[in-house]
Amino acid sequence: MSPGTEFAPSCPIPITQYPRVLMAHGGGGKLMRDLLEKMFFSALGPAPAEGRHDSAVLEFPAGRLAFTTDSYVVRPIIFPGGDIGSMAVHGTVNDLAMSGARPLWLSVAFILEEGLPMETLWRLVCSLRDAAARCGVRIVTGDTKVVDKGNGDGLFINTAGIGVVEHSLTIAPASVRAGDAVLINGDLGRHGMAIMSVREGLEFQGRIESDSAPVSGLVQKLLAAGVEIHCLRDLTRGGLASALNEIAEDSQLRIMVDEKSVPVREDVHAACELLGLDPFQVACEGRFAAFIPAKDADRALALMRAGECGAGSVRIGSVEDVQPPLVVLKSAIGATRILDMPAGEQLPRIC
Repeated sequence: MSPGTEFAPSCPIPITQYPRVLMAHGGGGKLMRDLLEKMFFSALGPAPAEGRHDSAVLEFPAGRLAFTTDSYVVRPIIFPGGDIGSMAVHGTVNDLAMSGARPLWLSVAFILEEGLPMETLWRLVCSLRDAAARCGVRIVTGDTKVVDKGNGDGLFINTAGIGVVEHSLTIAPASVRAGDAVLINGDLGRHGMAIMSVREGLEFQGRIESDSAPVSGLVQKLLAAGVEIHCLRDLTRGGLASALNEIAEDSQLRIMVDEKSVPVREDVHAACELLGLDPFQVACEGRFAAFIPAKDADRALALMRAGECGAGSVRIGSVEDVQPPLVVLKSAIGATRILDMPAGEQLPRIC
């Protein structure tokens, strides 16, 4: 069961009358009103004091702002360890965190396919609501559309997020320096393999669950402790390989990775081998890479390991001023190989 949904009450839409989402042409009619009033407004909170309007009016705090948007098209929409609702919140909150921003507000837009069971929709809306509450963000505006059966694969979600940057650091690839330590906050590949194990009907001794989780609290903890963060990057599409290659190219520096230091669970490694995949290229939804001055690396690791979503944090490598700018893996026996950017998207529709 996905996070938060175990506390969801029964679906508020009368499923004897509307067991599934029906086409609501033009966005009006009783069904659309029921969806908005009983499904979305009841779960996601009342309208603001100024009433329902075409936009939310917000009081901005002092500081720089970070703004991001993303769309979520995962299949299946409910998977081991999470679902599209909680993932939509986690993904956008994590994108803000990669700038060192404290997330404040989200917008949420739902694209519903005709025929989606109302009970399923309610479960996902409650999961999204609970994830937002755990992340300390408010959902302040949104939209709902219904598309014809066969054109939506159940449910798509778009979110946009705004956060406030309360520090003076420039957390970006341009700030990476030779000598920086490269840290990650846990094992790789679980999200992608959780999705694929369901799709392919793979069975292992233990169930592989997605690592979908918010990492903003962990980043804020580092910032509050005065850790000089140079760069952060979440390990979503393309996994660790894409993230490190993008940073190497943008910074024009070489990243050396100790292959044996990179944690991959045995069941995830077995699933990757079975499907012919590289765990370094498989997407995560609760993992990030941090580039920290070597002098701060041990302190940063201690802080990360003591925080939620950071118990498995490790140092995996360092940055060198060597050309050309590549990502190089060093094996346990001292051999090296280039860790390339994935040639294409290995696993479609996983986030």
